[in-house]
Amino acid sequence: MDRLYYDVVSVADAELIIASTDQGLAFVGSPNAGLEEIQKFYPTYELVQDSGLNKSVSQRLNSYFQGQNVLEEIQCDIHGTDFQESVWSALRNVPYGTTQTYQQIADAIGKPKAARAVGTAIGRNPVLMVVPCHRIVSKNKGGSGYRGGLEMKKRLLELER
Repeated sequence: MDRLYYDVVSVADAELIIASTDQGLAFVGSPNAGLEEIQKFYPTYELVQDSGLNKSVSQRLNSYFQGQNVLEEIQCDIHGTDFQESVWSALRNVPYGTTQTYQQIADAIGKPKAARAVGTAIGRNPVLMVVPCHRIVSKNKGGSGYRGGLEMKKRLLELER
């Protein structure tokens, strides 16, 4: 059975569950969500509490919430369909402090008619903030869904300005 090593970290007045494999970060949870959330993404994995493996990620998340652009350097170990992985890769190329639309991501991955499918893939992103789905907005620049909640999305976008 595959293992995920998780820890509960306090950042920005919230508790986040983060989890890693031996190859990299696999999960960043929604604020104040429990282990149930991680189990939705990794139902067959054994969860092992381990703060040591996640220490550098925890430190980077705290630095991020102090306004530092330090999340790009975190190695991730996330898996999905080829389409999902192409979307997640494109998200990591959206620069800190900017936003893009679902359509722009669809164009970036060479699937210009797939903006709605991009939204679905973004909703399956297991690594909030590090794979910056909060930077994706609807074409009218209004709020769109975010697993961490719209208040958190607004907070992250304001933090990056």
